[in-house]
Amino acid sequence: MNESRPVSMESFWMPFTNNRDFKAHPRLLVSAEGMYYKDVDGRSILDGAAGLWCVPCGHAQPKIVAAVREMVGQLDFAPTFQMGHPAAFDLAEALMEYTNHRFGHVFYTNSGSEAVDTALKIALAYHKARGEASRTRFIGRERGYHGVGFGGISVGGIAGNRKPYGVMLPGVDHLPHTHNLEKNAYTRGEPEHGANLADELERIVTLHDASTIAAVIVEPVAGSTGVLIPPKGYLKRLRELCTKHGILLIFDEVITGFGRLTTPFAADYFDVEPDLMTTAKGLTNGTIPMGAVFSKKHIHDAFMDAPAGIELFHGYTYSGHPVACAASLATLEVFKEQKILEHAAGMAEYWADAVHSLKGLPHVIDIRTIGLIAGIELAPIAGKPGARAFAAFKQAFEDGILIRVTGDVIALSPPLVLEKKHIDELFGKLREVLKNLD
Repeated sequence: MNESRPVSMESFWMPFTNNRDFKAHPRLLVSAEGMYYKDVDGRSILDGAAGLWCVPCGHAQPKIVAAVREMVGQLDFAPTFQMGHPAAFDLAEALMEYTNHRFGHVFYTNSGSEAVDTALKIALAYHKARGEASRTRFIGRERGYHGVGFGGISVGGIAGNRKPYGVMLPGVDHLPHTHNLEKNAYTRGEPEHGANLADELERIVTLHDASTIAAVIVEPVAGSTGVLIPPKGYLKRLRELCTKHGILLIFDEVITGFGRLTTPFAADYFDVEPDLMTTAKGLTNGTIPMGAVFSKKHIHDAFMDAPAGIELFHGYTYSGHPVACAASLATLEVFKEQKILEHAAGMAEYWADAVHSLKGLPHVIDIRTIGLIAGIELAPIAGKPGARAFAAFKQAFEDGILIRVTGDVIALSPPLVLEKKHIDELFGKLREVLKNLD
């Protein structure tokens, strides 16, 4: 790859980016290894965001790199419509083992957005297969992020992702978000207040009738909206209500899956069983785009009771891509061989202590941590929402650390292989950024 500045940056229309600002002051990465990126000027940038929440095992893991190289030379592509390849089936079995066989089947996609839309379609088709075709409504949550497909932005609850596109999918309602700055500021782990907000589902059921509702979809920990951690008992109550009313519960674990909370999935951390679970990001350690929907066995089996033929009219050209499967299989091996989850759990307390040490710095109005995630909320500049955190992001990059910002929240989610020295470096530099922030 070219490691010098491109001749022109005009043609690339960049996603979720202030294109004009970026192209005036570009931040260009050219290589990565372990906990660090290298930029076009040769500087090391400590990765405090695991790329984009998606590199749990650290960059350029040798086993994953080797697996990708081998597979792309052996089988660069194979369709999975009415045929297949061994790696897709091997990976499915390995993923079932990774979930401790709490799920029965996995459907491959190419991203978290596709995984969400797939889960929504499976939910609709499942109810129809069982003779309850009236169940067509979805319930999302305010401030939820479920990717950028029309299904995902419809059940999502971030205004900026919805406003430009007009009418969303019909028949969608939203639970209130759980963020309560007044009662739950500076929380480690699950906050004390707000479990009662799950009971808003009863109000929605009363309004629409349970017989019309297919599924509730939530992120166990809402990431892209600024690290919103569920109150104690909230997710268990949602599970109880969904079971009571015959509604499927979908966990969007695109961010929380594959160790982000120091457990395989957030479902493990909170001890709550969803019916469907969407994943992506850490599934391949970010090396190759891939997503997946995990399904309980009874959902899959409802489709198999239909007359012989194609049971689910859905899929993608690249579903179960052989190179992506190789990357994911190698990622699971790295998790096991290097005891990634155990290491992450050992770092969690030191991580939380470092994050909360920033309390009292200028403009910091809240800090929340769980697993190896942190949200540091800044007071906004009057009339300029998001500007203060974005200024922190740009200064942090100049100082050699990569952070992620959403609105006026700094969201941190490092590779799970970090050591105490990396935590010290990250928060030593971030402390200076915040101390000098306007």
